[in-house]
Amino acid sequence: MPEIVLVRHGETEWSRDGKHTGRTDVPLTDVGRAQAERLRGLLAGRRFASVLTSPLSRAADTCAIAGFGAQVEHIDDLMEWDYGDYEGRTTADIRAERPGWSLWTDGCPDGETPADVGRRADAVIDRLSRVDGDVLVFGHAHMLRVLGARWIGLTPSDGRLFAFDTARLSVLGHERETTAVVRQWNCAGVPVDAS
Repeated sequence: MPEIVLVRHGETEWSRDGKHTGRTDVPLTDVGRAQAERLRGLLAGRRFASVLTSPLSRAADTCAIAGFGAQVEHIDDLMEWDYGDYEGRTTADIRAERPGWSLWTDGCPDGETPADVGRRADAVIDRLSRVDGDVLVFGHAHMLRVLGARWIGLTPSDGRLFAFDTARLSVLGHERETTAVVRQWNCAGVPVDAS
């Protein structure tokens, strides 16, 4: 059965500093570029029927540095959560003015709710289900966490249960051809090969 290999982009200044980075196009740091180079080695030898990325530069550049820029398709539905008024702010800063706030239950004023992001994740999953073969997906932490949750039938808010660090790999697949499963999550090493 085909596998879906998810890759979170490399480090940016905002990801390093814990700032919510939705639609602001923050570039990779030197560390992030080195992380993307490491991904090239980890993914070398894998063949993918399709390679998809968010159009935001931190994901698209990670994809290109990792060696998949020539065959990539940019997908708007893979963009990170729209944090609206909370763009560029840390969770601690937000909670100082709104105690108890949770992205996963409250969403963001003038941004997206968990259900909004869930609908985009479902659209990506529908697209993935029509590809004959393995797919490589470059994206962002919160969006990919929601995608992982939706893959196995959980709610978008259940994405809170899946940590996803920069330049890490996760693998979605099936067991016994019918049951959607998480094969690996937030791995620094080589992803499972279905062959």
